[in-house]
Amino acid sequence: MKDTISRFLRLTVLAILALVGMGMALIFMVSTAIAVGVLYIVARLRGQPFGIRTYWARRQAARAKPFQYGKQHFSNQDAIDVEVREVR
Repeated sequence: MKDTISRFLRLTVLAILALVGMGMALIFMVSTAIAVGVLYIVARLRGQPFGIRTYWARRQAARAKPFQYGKQHFSNQDAIDVEVREVR
């Protein structure tokens, strides 16, 4: 009997967690749809066409590229040849 009650309680907790997770996912999807709708309205008010791919490409082009600056800062002139000797 205790085993049945324990399994029932575990199943209940799991079901509640699943429902909470689905609710959070639904809220995320709705808020994303609202944000895209606002972007669409703003683009229409400015008289520009709105496309997700164009918007994303424009946002990515504005970001600084990682590891891009490493090539500019280092050159062969910065390298120093060091001789290592054994100390006894």
